Amino acid sequence: MSVQALERTAVVTLGIEKLLSSERRLVDGRTVGLLCNPASIDRSYRHSADLLLAHPATSLGAIFGPQHGFRADLQDNMIETPHASDARRRVPVFSLYSEVREPSAEMLRGLDALVIDVQDVGTRVYTFIYTVANCLRAAARQHVPVVVCDRPNPVGGVSVEGNLLREEYASFVGQFPIPMRHGMTVGELASLFNHQFGIGAELHVVTMDGWTREMYYDATALPWIMPSPNMPTLDTAIVYPGAVLFEGTKLSEARGTTRPFELIGAPWIDAERLADAMNARQLPGVHFRPAFFEPTFQKHAGKTCGGCQLHVLDRQAFRPVRSCVELIEEFHAQDPSRFEWRDPPYEYEREKMPIDILYGSDQLRLALAAGKVRTLIESWAPEEEAFGRMREPFLLY
Repeated sequence: MSVQALERTAVVTLGIEKLLSSERRLVDGRTVGLLCNPASIDRSYRHSADLLLAHPATSLGAIFGPQHGFRADLQDNMIETPHASDARRRVPVFSLYSEVREPSAEMLRGLDALVIDVQDVGTRVYTFIYTVANCLRAAARQHVPVVVCDRPNPVGGVSVEGNLLREEYASFVGQFPIPMRHGMTVGELASLFNHQFGIGAELHVVTMDGWTREMYYDATALPWIMPSPNMPTLDTAIVYPGAVLFEGTKLSEARGTTRPFELIGAPWIDAERLADAMNARQLPGVHFRPAFFEPTFQKHAGKTCGGCQLHVLDRQAFRPVRSCVELIEEFHAQDPSRFEWRDPPYEYEREKMPIDILYGSDQLRLALAAGKVRTLIESWAPEEEAFGRMREPFLLY
């Protein structure tokens, strides 16, 4: 943990905690559905489904799970989760990462409200926020109110970084023109999606108490529960806004290791040479340490990969998207003949290149081919400023 992270710790009251105390009018006397996963807990590790089940004036009618499932037991990022029934809570469990990605009218039937309590990680391509958007659409059609219980953005709510997604590259890893690092909470995003982009659901956001925009997750006094299987630590979340782009390459982003997204490499890379080249770039707030690792599954499983580990030294100075775009450039420079982009399909997109839907346009791929990566990075500034203005009316803290 950095010195900056230790400077301030506050007690944060979560949206789910307020819902069942000062905001209980939103669920009292109602049968509700709940979008959740294992990270949907209060400060005492009690799961939101159990809190609602125990609430005397509320009935839990259904559970909905995002990608990786209600129990987050499916490791891979593109394995669908089946529908099920929860024997403990005696309610159906509907998967929204299956043959459907939004609730059907049948799934919502009998519900008086849909409660959403999921932990986002602050990155445009994290699919949970689009499951929220899909729930808003479905609920609007069926006239079911939506209650979003807010949670912290683990990487803070100040910094905004990266290009805006272009409409023609919209997918399940990016539905709206927001930057890779958006600096918003899931409640703020729900309001942005609902109003700015015209979804039009009846939306109630239950805000947190005690959270301020400069806070990283370890300043909140809340327990960290993995939001998804390959997001084990806050360190992972800090690098993820940029490191997720490596999913669009044939380089390993270290799925199948204990440090996914912090380690990046491939069997053909000279780790020391790569790390030296990256540190010579003097990117702010980060050190690139030469590293070797062997993934147990996914890309290069069972093979020793050379590469580097990103060590964030200064969170405020570190720019994850820029750092990882330059790292992609350096991997390419190490051996252009062996660097490859990943081929489709990827996250339900069967034609467009995975890197294009991850980045939000084809400009990163084209800039690398043309040797214009620095120009690309410089082009983000006006888009970041435009998004800063767009998001301002929806900021709650």
